[in-house]
Parts: sequence; C-alpha cells; structure tokens
Amino acid sequence: MSDVRVVCFDWGGVILRICRSWREGCEAAGLPVRGKSDTKKCAEARHRLSVRYQTGQMSDAAYFKAVAEASDGQYEPEEIEKIHHAWLIEDFKGAEELILEINELPKVSTALLSNTNNLHWVRRETEFLSASKIEHQWASHLFGLAKPDEKVYQAFERRVSATGSQILFFDDLEENVKMAKSLGWAAELIDATKNPVTQMKRHLKKHGVL
Repeated sequence: MSDVRVVCFDWGGVILRICRSWREGCEAAGLPVRGKSDTKKCAEARHRLSVRYQTGQMSDAAYFKAVAEASDGQYEPEEIEKIHHAWLIEDFKGAEELILEINELPKVSTALLSNTNNLHWVRRETEFLSASKIEHQWASHLFGLAKPDEKVYQAFERRVSATGSQILFFDDLEENVKMAKSLGWAAELIDATKNPVTQMKRHLKKHGVL
C-alpha cells in the first residue's frame, strides 16, 4: 500500500512547457539576441534577479529594468516584459487529464509548488488551465521563499498537512529534487525535453498511486 497522500507538481518543465534559455525566450518574443546578453555572466546576473523577484522582493517594473541592465544593456524594460510574457508556452499534452485522474483517487490530493511570480501565476486561471485543476496551489512569491531552500518545503508541508514519504514530488531541476529527498519526500526528476506526463505516469505506478 502506498504512503503517498499528496502528489506535488512543479509547474514549468513538468506540467507547463516553458522556454529553456535566453535565446529561446527572445525568439518566442520575436526579439533578437543582442550583444553579450546570452553570455554566462548575463545569465547568472538574471538568475540572481529572478530569485529576488520570485520571492516577492522586487516589483514587476524594478525587475524588468534590472534585467534589461543585466542583459548587457541591450534591451528596454518593455522588451524584457515581452520576453517574460512569452516565456510560458503551453500545457504539456495530457497534464490536465492526469491531474484530474489523481484528484478522483481516494485519500490522495494534488498540489503545486512552483518558483514563479505573480504575473505568471495569474495566467494559470486564464491560459494554462492544467495548474488551475490542482487542489493545493502554492508558489515561491506567496511564501517569500524559493526552492531549493529547505524552509519552503517545510512551509509547504504545513500547508498540506503531510510530510516525508507522504509527498510524491515531481520537479525538473536536480537541486530541487535533491532537497526534497533529503527531507524524506518521494521525489522524482522529470526531463522537460521528453514527455513529462509519460514519465510521471510511470513514477505514479512505481509508487503505487495509480
């Protein structure tokens, strides 16, 4: 018999297809890659800003301005906003159906734990509807904490009244899965470049949920 009481999904890369690189984001927004904006140095600077933004430490306007400056000064804040909007692409095929199937199971609930921001978050209700079917929806900007910080996992456990092996967690980043496992969660790494839904179905069967 499975111990799992909560099936927890990451959002981007697990149930939602997103851009995986600066170049891909620019292309999705219809903008060129300019200057040195695609270098490792710029990518690291954008990542640091993203962590602050996703934990509610920056306003939208401040974030777009800072990212424009961090991208070799080659973009206007309005262009960064356009890239930010284009970053979310589409729900993975079969994601909504899988979530609804789990929702019908007795004694098992679905949950979302995503590193994201409010501008992206609200779009789950209007454009990317798979996430809206999840029963417990939590995100970094709501907690003021981001994965892989141990504290966000602990805050999540309190919200869903489950701990350790009672939680089956799917994420596409190794560091997030590693932290979940260190807390006793049944965590599985998802390859976003392949079919995430097929992978999750396999893991759900392995853990005795389906």
